[in-house]
Amino acid sequence: MQPLEFVAGILSVGASGLLERERDRGVAAGGERQCESGSLRRAGFARVSLCVSLRAQGTLLPKGQPGEPLRLEDRTPGNGTMEGSPAFWAVALLALLLGESTDPALLFFHEPVTYAMEDSDALIQCPVTDPDISSFTLKRCHGKPLPENMELVPDLQKGITIKNVQRSFFGCYQCVAYQNGEEKVSEFITLVVRAVHKSLPAISLSKTNQLLKEGEEFEVTCTIKDVDSTLQANWIFQGSATVTGRSRNTGTYGYEKKLKLNISSVGVNDSGTFVCQGRNTFGTINSTITLKVLGKGYVNLSTSANTTVNVNDGENLDLIVSYEAYPKPEEEVWMYMNETLQNSSDHYVRVTNIDKNRYSSELHLTRLKGTEGGVYTFFVSNSDANSSIAFNVYVNTKPEIVASDRLSNGMLHCVAAGYPAPKIDWYFCTAAEQRCSDSPNISPVDVKTNYKDSPFPPFGKIVVESTVDASMFKNGTVACEASNDIARSAAFFNFAIKEQISTHTLFTPLLIGFGVAAGLMCITVIILVYKYLQKPKYEVQWKVVDEINGNNYVYIDPTQLPYDDKWEFPRNRLSFGKTLGAGAFGKVVEATAYGLFKPDGAMRVAVKMLKPSAHFTEKEALMSELKVLSYLGNHINIVNLLGACTVGGPTLVITEYCCYGDLLNFLRRKRDSFICPKHEETAVYKNLLYQKEHMYDATDEYMDMKPGVSQVIHTKATKRSPGRPGSFANQDVTIAILEDDELALDIEDLLSFSYQVAKGMSFLSSKNCIHRDLAARNILLTHGRITKICDFGLARDIRNDSNYVVKGNARLPVKWMAPESIFECVYTFESDVWSYGILLWELFSLGSSPYPGMPVDSKFYKRIKEGYRMFTPEFAPAEMYEIMKSCWDADPVKRPTFKQIVQLIEQQISDTTNHIYSNVTSGVCTQGNAPDHSVRINSVGSSASSTQPLLTHEVA
Repeated sequence: MQPLEFVAGILSVGASGLLERERDRGVAAGGERQCESGSLRRAGFARVSLCVSLRAQGTLLPKGQPGEPLRLEDRTPGNGTMEGSPAFWAVALLALLLGESTDPALLFFHEPVTYAMEDSDALIQCPVTDPDISSFTLKRCHGKPLPENMELVPDLQKGITIKNVQRSFFGCYQCVAYQNGEEKVSEFITLVVRAVHKSLPAISLSKTNQLLKEGEEFEVTCTIKDVDSTLQANWIFQGSATVTGRSRNTGTYGYEKKLKLNISSVGVNDSGTFVCQGRNTFGTINSTITLKVLGKGYVNLSTSANTTVNVNDGENLDLIVSYEAYPKPEEEVWMYMNETLQNSSDHYVRVTNIDKNRYSSELHLTRLKGTEGGVYTFFVSNSDANSSIAFNVYVNTKPEIVASDRLSNGMLHCVAAGYPAPKIDWYFCTAAEQRCSDSPNISPVDVKTNYKDSPFPPFGKIVVESTVDASMFKNGTVACEASNDIARSAAFFNFAIKEQISTHTLFTPLLIGFGVAAGLMCITVIILVYKYLQKPKYEVQWKVVDEINGNNYVYIDPTQLPYDDKWEFPRNRLSFGKTLGAGAFGKVVEATAYGLFKPDGAMRVAVKMLKPSAHFTEKEALMSELKVLSYLGNHINIVNLLGACTVGGPTLVITEYCCYGDLLNFLRRKRDSFICPKHEETAVYKNLLYQKEHMYDATDEYMDMKPGVSQVIHTKATKRSPGRPGSFANQDVTIAILEDDELALDIEDLLSFSYQVAKGMSFLSSKNCIHRDLAARNILLTHGRITKICDFGLARDIRNDSNYVVKGNARLPVKWMAPESIFECVYTFESDVWSYGILLWELFSLGSSPYPGMPVDSKFYKRIKEGYRMFTPEFAPAEMYEIMKSCWDADPVKRPTFKQIVQLIEQQISDTTNHIYSNVTSGVCTQGNAPDHSVRINSVGSSASSTQPLLTHEVA
């Protein structure tokens, strides 16, 4: 019996009443009664007794007893049972609808999983068993909202249709209906949405085109991503290679395949393209990598600029070379006239990796001089090849007259130098003119010009000679003028013609005499020039940093700094007094300035000035110092600029006056009266940071200096004398305030000096200024024991100062210099920190010379290189010696900054003085003891803010 015929036979039963009668009688219309007991049982269904008449075949299924299982069997010969077939479920459904009893809790009939294709309709099969239900719909499991744009079409007999299914619809759902006003929900139904390919797979390679040498390994991974595992991928290539793959799911709609292609040792024949291909139902996508295998490496150089370069004197120049190399370059150097260039303040090299196997090297030349023209060569090499490229650099210089002579027979000789080659012109004027070319009466003269032979190629200045016969001229001036294309203003030299030059024959002995005299004169000139070159040059020690490239500092040319006329002060309002200091180049004089800040006020100042015999370079150096001071601005712990006189006479620089001189001599004067804290009970604990309350108002760092605004400092404090047996220790005794120079010195003062100098140097560092000669001799002391950092170069003769040692062509303060400054001529902020550590040693040894007993010789340099450091000074607390050692770290990067040093010393000052004194290395002072009745003013000249700790503690 066919299933459809079976279902048709079931549906032929018109109604439940007829089915009931047929069941009771158990007789079919045309067949024999053959009813057997049985029932249909299904999970959650009520048991149903059923006897069905199948008229089509005359087969009668029996009536069973209540509670017995009913097996529906197709007894047509050869068909077997129907259990589990579609016809079986049709009969079961009909039995549920028409049976004598149903389970009222069972409303839905459904499958647990529904599969649907993306962009198609999906039927959630949950037909209801009660036609009287209302509000038949769908909801997400666990109270989640339905996806946006989900369109539902309910059907009581079929279920709920979801229109145009999207991937976002994937998930768990429940059918919902209201039966007799009560909400009924089905069990969980999972909707699985199978994705439809809407685009090509995504494909990527782990590497771009490769360049390799024979024998190297080639490996590249292709990654292909798609929505499901139907993705197909493979490599397409010629030759032999190993391909391995792996895949994984990356989410509900994510699938990834990785195909790794490997050639362990490439050969030239492996060169070519390798294509990774990915495919899905939408189409095919490829990604290609090209492999080029070389027999050996290469180096190729190129430059976009001309290799012949002309640049003016004083200008910057950048030489740039682009190059390709494989394998990676092992050596990349710039050379000048075949000498390798090292980074310095005058030039540095920057290398850039533009791309794989592509590089760029830039040589930056700062402010080229006329003597720095020549061949600059860039050389690069790797393990297989090398190449170089040369630049011919010509520095254009203004012409100058280098020699002028009167020859025999009335001939005048003129020699000029410059680049390009200068042109020499001769002029004659009847009067003694400054420049004959400016005279209206210019008489050109026939000249003969010769070019001296120069080395090839002719870099640097070209020397030109010219001679003129001036025997026909008298009572006038003959001028030699040189000019070239670079300088419109020509160099000139005037020959004064007082009488007619006549030709005659010189007597031989006279000629010999003149020759000998000229030879002696030349020797004398050479000696004088040598001594002049050995003479120290006056220059500004303080350097302002313009640019930092690694360890290479580029400094601002102080002559290029601006000068504001607001600093100008009338000379006639200065009344000079005694000389405070004098050196090889000038002196510092005490003076009184009238009306500097107030029209009727007078102020004690210090004035720097040059000697009358000063050269132009020294005048320029003093002007540069003036510009640097005006650039820095004002700070309490540096010697501040107050004004200047630059017009109507020699340059005068007006600065603050420091009444107690330099710190080094102050410490040495106070050795015999130094108070050493031998006993805790006699120690007086005082605050070292109370200047805001007792001294002056100041900003935390610096303020711009403006003429007409004075800085007033008030110092007022008292200190009780320490008690001793038989004295008035238990009585309140007020001691009159004495001048700072009359008071004793103690540890608190040394800490105060350390702190103030660190604050001043921190300020200079914040202004990108390097001191280069930081030492106690360059620290001045004024009222309130305020320290001020200065540059004493003008008023010190370093030729007679044992602290400055000859090294090369210069005299240097070697014992205060960092190793990198001594051996590499490198001056940085970190080298100033080293010098500050030496200054601390000076302080806590009360002015002793550093490295006592060690002369500056080869052994000294060797010990510095080996890491020798000075022992702790006699009066230094352990914490201060630790700061000294950190300043002397061989690695400049590991040295503390001045800002960090300020914080460390503030901590020392904030700690209890008992703790500070307990770390003094020597419990017994070897210096003279101060009298018990001594008193002192305790003050700290700094710009610390009022938030710093205030400590006031006394121990009886």
